[in-house]
Amino acid sequence: MSLPGLERWYRFIKSHDRAELKDMLHPDVVFESPVVHTPQRGADITFKYLSSAIKVLNGDSFRYLGEWRGDNSCVLEFATEIDGITINGVDIIKFSDDGRIVHFKVMVRPLKAMNLLHRLMGEQLAMQ
Repeated sequence: MSLPGLERWYRFIKSHDRAELKDMLHPDVVFESPVVHTPQRGADITFKYLSSAIKVLNGDSFRYLGEWRGDNSCVLEFATEIDGITINGVDIIKFSDDGRIVHFKVMVRPLKAMNLLHRLMGEQLAMQ
């Protein structure tokens, strides 16, 4: 099953091209963070969160472990290691018919990984 939005996401993960990320986001995209209680709405705030997450998570050890596809959606399991702590999680992504991201949810485990991610993301977001 072809999923153009997902192929575009994979290209972004390799390139880290911020312009590509911005262009992938639907204006009304909703982002759900594992550490923020309310969904974040809109392309600007979603861009801020995702570009920060790439800086924090996407180091040398980052890798996708599995992929499950639906008609216009996917679940991507990932793992990375930061400061000796293994972070395991999933990205749940829904795409519009034109391949833009309309909903992005991140779930992370274990708790000490979540706490580390919360601190590092807070620092990264404060720099933007």
